[in-house]
Amino acid sequence: MLCRQGSQNNEIERKERPNVKDQLEALILQMYKSNILYSEGVREFKKRFILTVLQENKGNQCRAARELGMHRNTLSRTIDELKIDVRQLRDGAKRPPRSARPVPLEKKVVR
Repeated sequence: MLCRQGSQNNEIERKERPNVKDQLEALILQMYKSNILYSEGVREFKKRFILTVLQENKGNQCRAARELGMHRNTLSRTIDELKIDVRQLRDGAKRPPRSARPVPLEKKVVR
């Protein structure tokens, strides 16, 4: 039963791929006819792709890099190059400043 379900999922994925491929080909043709340079198209694709993955991960660069299949430092450098503002993507959950954190209990001295 599991094998069939897996093959059904693969079949669905195969049906979706041509649709995405067709859309991509249509977009490329449209970009070409609009005289968009290759470098501009690649830059915009990278920016949109990375932004989408970052949004899905609420701005978490470590998780986004893992999903993109790249090192976190490479993603960080690419974010800088593309001038992406990651602060807008975070859900606002920041670590409170030290002054607002509770005072930790004193550690016992081991003798």
